[in-house]
Amino acid sequence: MTEDAPATVFSQKHDLSRGGRALEFVPLDGPAQLPQRRPTGLAEFDRALGGGLVPGSAVLMSGDPGIGKSTLLIQTAATIARSNGDVVYVSGEEAAGQVRLRAARLGIADAPIRLASETSVRDILTTLGAGDPPALLVIDSIQTMHSDTIEGAPGTVSQVRGCALELIRYAKENGTALVLVGHVTKDGNIAGPRVLEHMVDVVMSFEGERSHQYRILRALKNRFGAVDEIGVFAMANEGLEEVTNPSMLFLSGRDHPLAGSAVFPALEGTRPVLVEIQALIVRLQSGATPRRAVVGWDSGRLAMLLAVLESRCGLNFSSAEVYLNIAGGYRLADPAADLAVAAALMSALADKPLPDKAVWFGEVSLAGEIRPVSHGDLRLREAVKLGFARGYGPSDKKLGSSKLNYHGLGQLSNLVDQVIGTE
Repeated sequence: MTEDAPATVFSQKHDLSRGGRALEFVPLDGPAQLPQRRPTGLAEFDRALGGGLVPGSAVLMSGDPGIGKSTLLIQTAATIARSNGDVVYVSGEEAAGQVRLRAARLGIADAPIRLASETSVRDILTTLGAGDPPALLVIDSIQTMHSDTIEGAPGTVSQVRGCALELIRYAKENGTALVLVGHVTKDGNIAGPRVLEHMVDVVMSFEGERSHQYRILRALKNRFGAVDEIGVFAMANEGLEEVTNPSMLFLSGRDHPLAGSAVFPALEGTRPVLVEIQALIVRLQSGATPRRAVVGWDSGRLAMLLAVLESRCGLNFSSAEVYLNIAGGYRLADPAADLAVAAALMSALADKPLPDKAVWFGEVSLAGEIRPVSHGDLRLREAVKLGFARGYGPSDKKLGSSKLNYHGLGQLSNLVDQVIGTE
């Protein structure tokens, strides 16, 4: 062997431009078959997914402990199993007897689900490989799974990534819809490596407060549908029940308007949801530093809005404590809520109710302008459906109808006239 032989072997081994197989390229406009979705049997779940579960897809379901992830998935598994779909439910956190007790409480113990309590990915894939692939595979949770080919305890970055990769590969090769349950951190983010969110096709967040009965299923990523779609459920003794009109959950049923309350038509994906924004202003007698407390909205955005109200409208909030709450435990991230929050703050400051049966929406700029927002007509249609008669928002001739009296506002100072000058 010549002296150049080791260098040649090294070059052949590490030069990736040779030695592989040739790829077969296809045109971008070639024929493509749309995925045939499988309905889950829960219309709200299907709505958040974009129409149902796609065979061969991987779904990551996250949420706080005790929020109802396992309840939702066992109900979904039972519905699919009863419709002649083969379902495998693997629990790594609970014994099989515990899952049976939950199924009996929910009234779905007769569903033909193949149930197992296991944490070894090798054992799970070996068992599934010995028969026909199931239509749905639920892993609860991915943080409890363990692969004997990877060092480390279950829940470590390498274990979570490796186990998820093997399960996703099985699902895509066999056309099985895979649902992975993921833990969350104390900040509400999905625990473990961020790469897990890139590996799956759909990332869903199950949100809500355990002290409230409602739950919101939100799609954060969806390769097969729109993001930010939501499904709304209510927790009952018999499990999770679908809520077809979520706006009624977040609105007070009082007969007379109260000071500091404004109704905002939020938009979640393509679904409008009416929520109530409540504000309270407490004047301080001493020179203590006033407090600002926010529940369900961005505290930084509240500070900005208070600064605009003081600078552009001449209202004084510096010597008062400000409390803001989104009723029902709802969380708002829509910038169109600025006008509704400003209206609630003005109403609380003047101790004067806002006009009855009115909705408020619009983004507020630092210059005090009311900027237009997306899908204003859709927001107003939802308000009309629920009996609201007036709407306040950005100046737009296209908004409003014969069923709703719409008031366009150009500046935040115009809102002061509407609120303070209302009889």
